[in-house]
Amino acid sequence: MTVSDRWLLPDGVEDILPPLAGQIESLRREVMDTCQRWGYQLVIPPLIEYLESLFTGTGHDLELQTFKLTDQLTGRMMGVRADMTPQAARIDAHTLGQDGITRLCYAGHVLHTRPRHMLTGRTPIQAGCELFGSGSEAADMEVISLMLETLRVAGLPRLHLDLAHVSIYESLVSDAGFDRDTEAAVFDAMARKSVPELDRLLGDCVPGSAGCRLRQLARVSGGVESLADAREILSGASGAIDAALDQLARVADMLNRDFPEVSLGFDFCELRGYNYHTGLVFAAYVPGHGDAVAKGGRYDAIGSDFGRARPATGFSLDIRALVSLGERPFRKAGAIWAPADNDAALEGVISGLRMTETVIRALPDDRETEPSERGCDRQLVNRDGQWVVEIIA
Repeated sequence: MTVSDRWLLPDGVEDILPPLAGQIESLRREVMDTCQRWGYQLVIPPLIEYLESLFTGTGHDLELQTFKLTDQLTGRMMGVRADMTPQAARIDAHTLGQDGITRLCYAGHVLHTRPRHMLTGRTPIQAGCELFGSGSEAADMEVISLMLETLRVAGLPRLHLDLAHVSIYESLVSDAGFDRDTEAAVFDAMARKSVPELDRLLGDCVPGSAGCRLRQLARVSGGVESLADAREILSGASGAIDAALDQLARVADMLNRDFPEVSLGFDFCELRGYNYHTGLVFAAYVPGHGDAVAKGGRYDAIGSDFGRARPATGFSLDIRALVSLGERPFRKAGAIWAPADNDAALEGVISGLRMTETVIRALPDDRETEPSERGCDRQLVNRDGQWVVEIIA
């Protein structure tokens, strides 16, 4: 390794420098403040946990994204968190153990073994909220509404929200009775929205069968009209599917009422998190950016692995991505430049100002530095024996 190589960071890992670091921290604080004003209590889960806890309830979807290491104290395998949702579920089910409704919020770095796509890094700053103890549509609406509010705070323009329901695909696959290999192939093709591949896999299915309905459903996406198309395709399929479609319609009506500026769509091939989501799922997008800027859904089963089954719903987002995509103005507060003079009165003035202001004190070997080079728009000067703040001309 050469001397220059010692300063290289791994691919997908980078320093966050000024002023971007200040913008990210400012938005993180505002997002968390917004969540707490809605009654969500802040938790700070640990960066590492035993693997059994990190993977519990997620269907091992996170296993390939999780860095693993051996605990030198116990010999057990640990992982660096790749998602904070399972940690929040553990805190609710095992650590807090509260009855009734529990609302939790969090923000912190997660680590991925590989980027989710070419435009992201491996160290997202994840923030999110989780609501435990209610299986009602009102809980789903609260979480979606809070997610949209945080995106508004981030300054994201022209939001689009996709709605889906995992019970639809789950019921069709159950009725189809596929063997394991076929089911895996159909799932993969649906998740990639590969209609030609689904035609090849399901082309010989009987009209009206679950397999035929899956083929047809893969071609359906869009606005409110797509929900009507899905109802026609799925008519008579099962009571569970009818209930899921009814819920999608009700939630869409409420969102159109409360957030008329947000465009709505339905994606019946949305299988993200299928192994642990149990109901309504949703994802928010902005024009020109292919990846979801925030996503979430219902995951009622996850707490059972911690010994306490609880209905749950929530969302998460990447603070770093929101800063890069948003139009939120960042106003860096000016600072006050203080000279290096050894004066007791000056020390007292600086201490008082630092209660509410940023004061940068010159050092003895810093006398040639211009205050403006340090972001200062004011300075302390001695006028007739009194230290006063003056604007730098």
